[in-house]
Amino acid sequence: MATERILIVDDEETLCEVLKLNLENEGYDVDTAFSAEQALGYNLKEYSLILLDIMMGEISGIKMAKMLKADVATAEIPIIFCTARDTEDDMIMGLNLGADDYIMKPYTVRNVIARVKSVLRRTANHKINNAPSEKTNRLVVEGLCLDLEFKHCTIDGEEIKLARKEFELLVYLVSHRGKICSREQIMSRVWSNEVVVLDRTIDVNITRLRSKIGAYGSYIVTRSGFGYGFRD
Repeated sequence: MATERILIVDDEETLCEVLKLNLENEGYDVDTAFSAEQALGYNLKEYSLILLDIMMGEISGIKMAKMLKADVATAEIPIIFCTARDTEDDMIMGLNLGADDYIMKPYTVRNVIARVKSVLRRTANHKINNAPSEKTNRLVVEGLCLDLEFKHCTIDGEEIKLARKEFELLVYLVSHRGKICSREQIMSRVWSNEVVVLDRTIDVNITRLRSKIGAYGSYIVTRSGFGYGFRD
C-alpha cells in the first residue's frame, strides 16, 4: 500500500518542521510549504491530505482552499484548517468551503496526529463505500439506483424521470453521502460550465428532487449555513 502523502502549509517554519517530523514518525510522507504561493507550485493532486493555515501572506488559506475546491483535480483532497483565529465566522467559512476538520492554535502534536488519522480513515472509508461498481457503474442506496452509464434513476425498479441537472445533483450528493457539501462545491461540480448561476437554483433543484424520489427525499438533508448532504 502506497504511503499517504501530507502537505503542511504554514508560514511558521519551526511549526512546519515539528509537524513534519512527528507525522513522518507515524509513517506518512510529508512535505512543507511556507506560503500558499509555494504550495501552489507543487503537484497538489498527489497529496492525500493538506494541513492548511488560514493566516498567511497575499494568498490566505481560505483563498487557497477555494482554488483547490474549484479544480476538479484537487477538489476531493481533504483539508484540515489550522489557525489561531477562533471566531465562529472563520469556522463556518472553512466548513462551507469543504474543510474536513478545523484545529485551533495552540494545539498539541498529539491532537494533530489524531485528527489527521481520523480524516484519512474517514476519507478512505468514504471512497470504498461510495465508489460505483466497475461492473455495473451504478450508485445504489437501498431501493434507489442511479445508473451512471445510461443516466437514469430507478426506485424499486421503476424509472423516475429527472432533468439532467437534477440527476447530476443527485449523483453528486449520493456519491458524497454522509457528508455535507457546501453550495460552492455543488456549484463547481454540477454547474461548472454555467456562466451565471443563482444560489436559488440549488434550492429549486433540491425541492424538485425531494418531491420526485419519494421516501428517499428525506435522505437529502439541509444544514443551514453549511449546505446539503445525503444521509447514510
